[in-house]
Amino acid sequence: MKRKEFIRELEKAGCVLHRHGAKHDIYRNPVTGSKTPVPRHSEIKDSLCRLIRKQLNLM
Repeated sequence: MKRKEFIRELEKAGCVLHRHGAKHDIYRNPVTGSKTPVPRHSEIKDSLCRLIRKQLNLM
């Protein structure tokens, strides 16, 4: 999945950018308070997208 597409999906679900890391951006779900890193690759594997959604309690 394209990173831009995935970020749009996260933001539409209510997640916000918490901070920029060295090689990852940290996104936070304000409802649950959970945080997770999102890599800055142009393509993110579908399995990693599922894991990030699960960590942010979006599933």
